[in-house]
Amino acid sequence: MSATRYLEIAEQLSAELAECPRGTRVASEAEIARRFGVGRAAARAAVQELERRFVVRRTQGSGTFVNRRIDYVISRSVPPSWSATISAAGATPRALVKSVRRIPLPADLADRFERPAGSPVHEVVREFYIDDLLASWVHEWIPVDEVPDLDLALHAVDSVDLVLRQMVRVRPMRAWCRVSIDVPSAEVLRALRMESSQPAWLVESVSRDEVLGNVLMCSRAWTRADAVRVVVELDEPAVGEEAAGGPAAAPVSRPAAGAGSGPTARAQPVTARRTSPQRSSTPQRAATSQRVVTPQ
Repeated sequence: MSATRYLEIAEQLSAELAECPRGTRVASEAEIARRFGVGRAAARAAVQELERRFVVRRTQGSGTFVNRRIDYVISRSVPPSWSATISAAGATPRALVKSVRRIPLPADLADRFERPAGSPVHEVVREFYIDDLLASWVHEWIPVDEVPDLDLALHAVDSVDLVLRQMVRVRPMRAWCRVSIDVPSAEVLRALRMESSQPAWLVESVSRDEVLGNVLMCSRAWTRADAVRVVVELDEPAVGEEAAGGPAAAPVSRPAAGAGSGPTARAQPVTARRTSPQRSSTPQRAATSQRVVTPQ
């Protein structure tokens, strides 16, 4: 048998599966071996090749299924909302809140929050779904003084973005983001029901109020690479956002209840420029963007 026979099988199966709906169960390795007259090793190699191409996905305890990845767009002009982003891609989003608790702000997040370590924050752990696929395991941190009753609000609405917009009357925008791909810890692999040693996207971000510039949320999300293709769009600032050749005004923080002198001023990469210092009816040139597709 040719050493590349498994590639020929993978090519044929890939063409056939392209006509199947997402979530269709794929034939077992034994069935593939019988159909093509090859051994189990060749059949297994063909399925693994399909998995590397993201044509199929394996779910622990369930089997192998036809896969269709969607683009997950990260941009300053796109709301930092799982529901909005997945809906815009044509899929059905769902979020499941696993826990909400008040904790002291971890030291490794203090610089991003521009608050002292130990400040009270909500830690929210959620599962995010695309259609019926568990696609992302997310930790989010939100200052308690922004939404004191966040735990109650999330019983009614499963979107933190909507809670912030409707209850706090702010306009969250993604101000800083770092995207990488790595093999998650055993805990995350179990949470996402992934096979061991499978890589996943790690997206860390900071969201600010578009008007005042203060930090509203930090998040850290592990997302299945076979569920989404992360696309980062580098937005060009709209006319009027910057003075001619000079930097925009620094963010202005809203004083928190009982706060002292306000957040510590630091030159951090998460510092965002105000994109909309005031609401105005004066039309401005829409921001343009350059799309950067992360490696597959």
